[in-house]
Amino acid sequence: MNQRAGLSRLKAIGRFVGWYGVLIALGIVFAIPFLWMFSVSLHDLAGVFADPFRWVPEELRWSNYVDAVSLLPFGRYLTNTVVITVCVLIGTVLSSSLVAYGFSRLRFRGRDKLFALCIATMMLPGQVTMIPLYIGFSKLGWVDTFLPLIVPAFFGSPFYIFLLRQFFLTIPREYDEAARLDGAGKLRIYWSIILPLSRPALATVALFAFLGTWNDFFNPLIYLNSPENATLTLGLNMMKSQVMGTGVTQWHLLMAASLLVMIPNIVLFFVAQKHFMKGIQVGGLKG
Repeated sequence: MNQRAGLSRLKAIGRFVGWYGVLIALGIVFAIPFLWMFSVSLHDLAGVFADPFRWVPEELRWSNYVDAVSLLPFGRYLTNTVVITVCVLIGTVLSSSLVAYGFSRLRFRGRDKLFALCIATMMLPGQVTMIPLYIGFSKLGWVDTFLPLIVPAFFGSPFYIFLLRQFFLTIPREYDEAARLDGAGKLRIYWSIILPLSRPALATVALFAFLGTWNDFFNPLIYLNSPENATLTLGLNMMKSQVMGTGVTQWHLLMAASLLVMIPNIVLFFVAQKHFMKGIQVGGLKG
């Protein structure tokens, strides 16, 4: 018996070591591009093209980060990006959660058909609506303003509506009935009961919305023409043309600026990781 128990323990340890070994190996593979960017950001321009490439430069040029920030109006672009991201975050969470609340907690005629129609819009490629949307925003005089990037967020997103609806369905309806007995209306139930109980799902939606808006390059490229309205992603694209008399893109400064832009993404993910994982898991439990 002791021998069998020892063999079972060894097999369990072997499986544990094997799975974690695979995960560590995959983690290293996925971390290589990030480590390469960090290494390049500490080189000089000649060191970037050295053969062979030195992962650890002889001289760590931390001044590259200062030069990258001063090369473009980084502060202005950061302010524009923060304004757009915060507004989109608020609009997405409020509108998507309100629509999801109606689909999950309210009973009305044609509810399921409307929800199916809402989900069906996810199959419509963005390239199909790109030109009509641009024409519409152009006629409204919104081109070269933040409005085309912000206003659509206040009309909900089918994916976020679906995710939040699935989570709301896991909340017992007894909470709604108890609140109605105390005189609470539908909006009060939504605001005081459903939203506080849905923090993991709301954190997931907020994280997705933040990442999608902060890293968005295509929409600002279409709608923002003035340099003073540019976002950080457009600023990074402009840095490719900053040759500074060398005739070569300053790749070490570009990588330094890219890492600075990535910092909020990394910090936010680790801060909201617990709620993010829970929201993804629970959101798919009930259909």
